[in-house]
Amino acid sequence: MITRPRRFGKTLNMSMVEQFFSVNYAGREDLFEGLAIWEEEKYRQMQGTYPVISLSFAMVKEPDFESTRIRINQLIANLYDKNRFLLDGGLLSEHEKEFYRSVNCHMKPVIATIAIHRMSDFMSRYYGKKVIILLDEYDTPMQEAYVHGFWEELVEFTRSMFNAAFKTNPYMARAIMTGITRVSKESIFSDLNHLEVVTTTSKKYETAFGFTEQEVFEALDEFDLAGQKEEVKYWYDGFVFGDCTDIYNPWSILNYLDKKKLSAYWSNTSSNSLVGKLLQEGNRKVKQNFERLLRGEVIQCPVEEQIVYNQLEQDESAVWSLLVASGYLKILGYEQMEFLEANQEPLYDLALTNHEVKRMFLIMVRRWFSRAAEDYNDFVTALLAGNLMEMNAYMNRVTNEVFSYFDTGRSSSDVQSERFYHGFVLGLLVELSGRYIITSNRESGLGRYDVMLEPVNKADVALILEFKVHHPEYESDLKETVARALQQIEERQYEASLLARGIPENNIRKYGFAFEGKKVLIG
Repeated sequence: MITRPRRFGKTLNMSMVEQFFSVNYAGREDLFEGLAIWEEEKYRQMQGTYPVISLSFAMVKEPDFESTRIRINQLIANLYDKNRFLLDGGLLSEHEKEFYRSVNCHMKPVIATIAIHRMSDFMSRYYGKKVIILLDEYDTPMQEAYVHGFWEELVEFTRSMFNAAFKTNPYMARAIMTGITRVSKESIFSDLNHLEVVTTTSKKYETAFGFTEQEVFEALDEFDLAGQKEEVKYWYDGFVFGDCTDIYNPWSILNYLDKKKLSAYWSNTSSNSLVGKLLQEGNRKVKQNFERLLRGEVIQCPVEEQIVYNQLEQDESAVWSLLVASGYLKILGYEQMEFLEANQEPLYDLALTNHEVKRMFLIMVRRWFSRAAEDYNDFVTALLAGNLMEMNAYMNRVTNEVFSYFDTGRSSSDVQSERFYHGFVLGLLVELSGRYIITSNRESGLGRYDVMLEPVNKADVALILEFKVHHPEYESDLKETVARALQQIEERQYEASLLARGIPENNIRKYGFAFEGKKVLIG
């Protein structure tokens, strides 16, 4: 199983493997003449000599389990239709022919999960040779299942299919699976102990997917774009496979060579729905680390190459692991095992992969606020102008429109408000990043402030924002909650770090935000 981010040539490589081995391409020496593999006689003798079963789950992106099951059934039924010649003659018994004809898009799971196994048997008998099975983008339906809430149903179906096709299949010679993520063995690969996994951290095939920097620069020279090398590197460099750094995404490079325009080509080839869901609904720490990444900082956390989807909401490291596997983050370094305690996990230094990825995330955050974009922009304007009345009016409209976007359904208003306010900080970070240095939950004075906006131009106003959820047992109304927030700013001297940087005290504004459900009061 080989995992790589999307648009890195997984499908192209699988097509190449199929056309090298498949009996359907026997005699097609023209496909491989002049290539390195054709230089050795033993490899030339292999071309076109194996029965090959080739499937792709790349288009299985349905919103519910039943539609997903039917889509996978259609792919298997197409495989059977292409090989209907197996029904001719006496190769198959009447019982086997009956099974063959039962394979269709509405077949029962008990038939679908064994169908690849049975086709392996039929083809190996016909050709007198064990089959090669190729499954491209095996994890695409699983990502959709997690986003749309039918993960457990799909796992049960997939586990049965994979067990029959890859583990208990005596008719299989070799198999290759590709995907973006390495789904945990416990989920779908139980007892599949002969599976070799080649991830982005593996040295094997480290240059077989994507373009190296040398290849990119040679292409730029050939297209008379040698003067653009630094800009292209800034936008598209950053992927790391094995020990090979400076890997580029082929999709972005090919589009740039064609259009001669820098743009987010790779990041725009997907809806990024799973990534958006995890960051949007993530807890306080997830959003804080996301803020740091958007500011160009490096975060430290454990990384697990096996993705346990049903732990993504509870385990922050699982979120970053998924982003690493998907190509949105790169590993800059990690703690050496010899310096760790027996029960310690190594911490990895992670950063956004490149400028293209950063642009994608900035656009994603803007879209979170799109339904309240006008009010949000007006709120930011009122905030900078110090217009308290307009700040309250616009902020209440924003929370009413956007609050549920940052709520994962938990009943606690504390959790809802916390998720919203950290999402709100990300929005500020996007809108004001050129004018302000925006930080959250950092130490200053005698405690940790919620949000601080430090102006790039020291003549501009600085802002300190403190957020409080209204608790009826402590405060009679939202005004008291605001007063408590402002009191905390003063008592803990949050302005200390701003004063230390030379910002005059009369240029520092302090605001308390009181939340009660979707209601907000700012003072």
